Amino acid sequence: MARDYDSQLLESVGVRRRRMRDALLFGSERARRSADERLGKVFAGIAITAVLCAGCVGWSFLQHTLEKQRDEQEKQQQRQAQPYEPPTHSPGPEKRP
Repeated sequence: MARDYDSQLLESVGVRRRRMRDALLFGSERARRSADERLGKVFAGIAITAVLCAGCVGWSFLQHTLEKQRDEQEKQQQRQAQPYEPPTHSPGPEKRP
């Protein structure tokens, strides 16, 4: 019996604290503020999503740009490694009139 009383007392104290905290945080217009909070959370979620999408696009652009530069450098190195050789004419049969 004493344990039931103790658990009821602890539960009622917890409920009272929660109500006091809600009254302090939300005031008398609890329903209106919860709707405002929901809208705030929705807008925050949209903003975070937009930032993440912009980050992905930026990362993709950076990777593409770096890949282009790397390809151009490889082409330049290949051009420098191959010296210019003028075409050689093979001696063929000479035409005599």
